[in-house]
Amino acid sequence: MTLGEKISSLRKAGGLSQEDLAITLGVSRQAVSKWELGLSHT
Repeated sequence: MTLGEKISSLRKAGGLSQEDLAITLGVSRQAVSKWELGLSHT
């Protein structure tokens, strides 16, 4: 399981949307999407 898959799995298990997680972490929804897709390593 990749890091992106782990983020996605834990986010979904917690009942959060990408937008919810982004707000909680203080990042953009696009950043969360990129993490989950493995397109960003920062």
